[in-house]
Amino acid sequence: MWWPERRGFLRNTLKAGRCDLVLGIPEGLQMARATQPYYRSTYVFVTRRDRHLDIRSFDDTRLASLRIGVHVIGDDYANLPPAQALAKRGIVTNVVGYSLYGDYSRPNPPAALIEAVARGEVDVGVAWGPLAGYFAHRAGAALVVTPVEPATDGPDTPFVFGVAMGVRREDAALRDSIDRILTRRAPQIDRLLRRYDVPLVAATR
Repeated sequence: MWWPERRGFLRNTLKAGRCDLVLGIPEGLQMARATQPYYRSTYVFVTRRDRHLDIRSFDDTRLASLRIGVHVIGDDYANLPPAQALAKRGIVTNVVGYSLYGDYSRPNPPAALIEAVARGEVDVGVAWGPLAGYFAHRAGAALVVTPVEPATDGPDTPFVFGVAMGVRREDAALRDSIDRILTRRAPQIDRLLRRYDVPLVAATR
């Protein structure tokens, strides 16, 4: 079943009994019983290849003068890790917000940020890796996708996340069954993610 991924997503799907399993939740999410992560990815910088910017860190001093596109959830412009990192450095007046949800009457609303980089409307975009990797490799211009370094901007602002599946809190047996499948199918999952240009990050011990 399909449901727009907005606020209240788990309440209206998993908890309402409309489905038994959801994909793509953050590792350790308390609102569901999460499986082991089936991949890890990171936020990335997206730039045009012909600009040769090679931006890798939010501490790059050029960000203060470049036009930067970021995804936003609401109207506060400081709700996702990239927006928080930029605001922490006082980089706000040159930031352009693109809705992560957008207009569902149009295809691929979150891709608007990547398309803005391709058209040169912004100099650099900062986006969640799986979304950015997929659309950047299918844009009308040659784009470069570069993982954000380092992996965190302090203890409260991570850029790397493990992505899991989720079941209802009481469905421990189902979670354990899915975990076994994820372990067995890990090589196939990895190949599929790479086919769709998802930037993958190795787990740290």
